[in-house]
Amino acid sequence: MPRTERDRELSRRRSRKAKITKLRARYAAAKNETEKQEIVEKARRLSPFIEF
Repeated sequence: MPRTERDRELSRRRSRKAKITKLRARYAAAKNETEKQEIVEKARRLSPFIEF
């Protein structure tokens, strides 16, 4: 049976949450400001209103 739109939406949300979790961990471990800025920019592409 094919996936419904709701299933695809939930899948996107779950994968986005996992990526954001990884980016938050990388942000916490980042040493300098340029590294942190790059991580924030990548996270903003995933979720525009994210806060670190």
